[in-house]
Amino acid sequence: MLKLSARHQFIIGLLLITLMTMTRGHHFATLNHLPSASWAIFFLAGFYISSKFIFPILLALAGLLDLAAITLSGGSNYCATPAYAMLLPAYGTLWLAGRWYASHYQFSIKSIVPLVLSLIIAAAITTVLSSGGFYFFSGQYADPSLIEFSQRFLKYYPRSLSNLAFYIGIVAVIHSYISLTIGAKSTTTSTHS
Repeated sequence: MLKLSARHQFIIGLLLITLMTMTRGHHFATLNHLPSASWAIFFLAGFYISSKFIFPILLALAGLLDLAAITLSGGSNYCATPAYAMLLPAYGTLWLAGRWYASHYQFSIKSIVPLVLSLIIAAAITTVLSSGGFYFFSGQYADPSLIEFSQRFLKYYPRSLSNLAFYIGIVAVIHSYISLTIGAKSTTTSTHS
């Protein structure tokens, strides 16, 4: 089980808020923009931050950033439909997956299997909730059907999973480096004592 000090959780929370602010709205990578890190941010918040208050804070931030993009930046309001409410259970799924993984976490190679499984399953459920919610409840599609949504799922799920894996992979490398560095320092300190 992962246990971090309140100070470290606060720092990670600020980093996640900064990352969301920098990437929200960029759903596809370009030379100028990283893809949206929102999915990874909710998963990482569940993993690293024990307070349940981080979830509504990140949810409000996502909503405010989307509102600012539409009203202040002249962005499209295409996604501003009743289906937008489906982001609550979608992001909740990622956050809960992060919490689940934190409860099963040990710093060892054995942790990779539950990490990968939690990401694959959470990304699939989140895709159904967010993309499916938009497809069925936005009013943007004349005759939504399960067959057509299945095709859309097969098209968009791999990209969503790869964006999620991109950010989680970077954080996993940083996490491993810090864990190994701290472990090496504590071993050196205890040998010299």
